[in-house]
Amino acid sequence: MNPPKALTIAGSDSGGGAGIQADIKTFSALGVYAMSVITAVTAQNTLGVDAIESVSVQMLHAQLASVISDLAPQATKTGMLATAELVEEVATWARKGQLPTLVVDPVLVSTSGHALLEVGGDDAYRHSLLPHAKVATPNLYEAALLAKMTRSDLIDITAMVRCGQKLVELGTTVVVVKGGHLGEGSSHSPDVIVWESGHHVINAERITTKNDHGTGCTLSAAIAAQLARGDEVLEAIISAKSYIAQALAGGAEWNLGAGHGPVDHFFWTRPS
Repeated sequence: MNPPKALTIAGSDSGGGAGIQADIKTFSALGVYAMSVITAVTAQNTLGVDAIESVSVQMLHAQLASVISDLAPQATKTGMLATAELVEEVATWARKGQLPTLVVDPVLVSTSGHALLEVGGDDAYRHSLLPHAKVATPNLYEAALLAKMTRSDLIDITAMVRCGQKLVELGTTVVVVKGGHLGEGSSHSPDVIVWESGHHVINAERITTKNDHGTGCTLSAAIAAQLARGDEVLEAIISAKSYIAQALAGGAEWNLGAGHGPVDHFFWTRPS
């Protein structure tokens, strides 16, 4: 039996904790064959992003054409797309139905505050890419920007639901508004899953660690992997949330750099 296949369209993280590298680790950990299309090369480590260089639209197109013509993914996820032009190119493929079961992680800014999307890219997400997403996974800052709200509006679960509904109105089937930045310092971290006719809250226990680099990439990749394996959407999201919680716990005590280190994507392989 062949494994299910998933494609990530994202930037490369030279520090190995996020981006393409985190996505490939996550797909592999969950038994899914990983394919990748690189949108940008970054110079970064656990302390932050030092430089970014995007690929051309032509190179992005060539990568997509090569992979999709031969390997036909069951699910696709996007991460850092870097420029409005690259967002539009990915949206063109999605519009033609060539990026099945699309999970969009709208990577707009790094945890260290470095902009990861050029000016105007948020409009490309709203009008071109999000309408074709099966699932979108914005954090509070990204959700507020895309919904044309402010971060200060998102003070509780009711506001997160309202924000998610605004993004569903753009055409996304299911939105996961990640609550990792809500009530930082509290014992729980709520994620709100919103769809047209309802919502569901996952109020997971917060894991205290500095090693949280790549958690958003890992969660969206895990959702895509579970969808590629045949899970229904809500089941895929709940399974992915469980996976990232265990990956955070597994790497909680690591000291791999001076800043925010990665999670442990292969936590079950470590000696106890």
